[in-house]
Amino acid sequence: MQHKTPPKDITFTVDLFRPEDTRGVVRLFQAVYGDDYPVKLYYDPEKLKEATAPVTAVPYWPGPWTVRLWEFIISSDQSSASSSMNGGPAWVLKEYRSLGISESIAKHLMDEVVPRLGIEDVFGEPTCAHVTMQKLCADFGFVETVFELCLVRANLYDRTKPASERMSTLLQFRCFKPKPHNVFLPRVYEDELRFLYSALEDERTLVPVAEERLEAVPSEVWMQIYDAAQVARIAIPRAGQDLASRLDELEQEALSRDVLVLQVWLKLDKATVVAAVDTLRSRGYFLGGILPRWFDTDGLLMQQLRCHPDFQSLALYTDHARSILQMVTKDWERACRQELRKTC
Repeated sequence: MQHKTPPKDITFTVDLFRPEDTRGVVRLFQAVYGDDYPVKLYYDPEKLKEATAPVTAVPYWPGPWTVRLWEFIISSDQSSASSSMNGGPAWVLKEYRSLGISESIAKHLMDEVVPRLGIEDVFGEPTCAHVTMQKLCADFGFVETVFELCLVRANLYDRTKPASERMSTLLQFRCFKPKPHNVFLPRVYEDELRFLYSALEDERTLVPVAEERLEAVPSEVWMQIYDAAQVARIAIPRAGQDLASRLDELEQEALSRDVLVLQVWLKLDKATVVAAVDTLRSRGYFLGGILPRWFDTDGLLMQQLRCHPDFQSLALYTDHARSILQMVTKDWERACRQELRKTC
């Protein structure tokens, strides 16, 4: 698909998504990714119309440029907190990337959409293939709190890469309305979590916990598998005494569907998170980072890999991100040594 280079003096405005925008969005994804983007929602105009209407922002052009370019940021249902919003990925056709469109849309969202919708916390998930979106998030006051190793296929960002290569991402958060609350820190990760929380401006009471048992109730667990990305995300709002057996079932299902990356979200609002962390560490999971307001209260991300990270290919914008990578890498190495001992 060929697109003409726009005039240098062209102007545009940013507004919320309109139903007639869907076909332009589909054309954008086809131009950037072909048919390979793993979230197939973006190729279905009708489903996209239903999913994006509340908060998607799109640049509008005069005359014939209206359908030439689309960039948008879409809300997410990944977390259960209705007061949080995923700043989402942003796409611009190559010919239009020097016009400041990403900055204009981000400013529109932060200055107008967030206050209008009463959003209290916003997060973004920039790739580590380049620093463009990391820098944009940092410029708007976002702070890195999570390193997601091997989350996506590298050929989504570079079509010359083989499908077997993986690319890592960050999670960056910004609080717009503080909600002070208690956060229970598993002693095994106390230093790491205190470091992550030191970068946040909103208030928490950090409570270290050395030991605790799982609750004497059934676990509340659900899993979503993204087959095209080979990723499974497991949320554990409540960790009960049957946690290990529930994980056995979910991991077996994920393995049967060729999942390479498993992520687990734990709530940090109860001391029992310590026992859940111990259970996960014993199964080869390692630290990912903290998830501010993920469940309205904070969450903890842990991850397990069935592939090897390519640490040499990571592009990071801030020293803070590099520090998070160091702590995540150290715990990944611990998990690898642990799993190796199991096979000996």
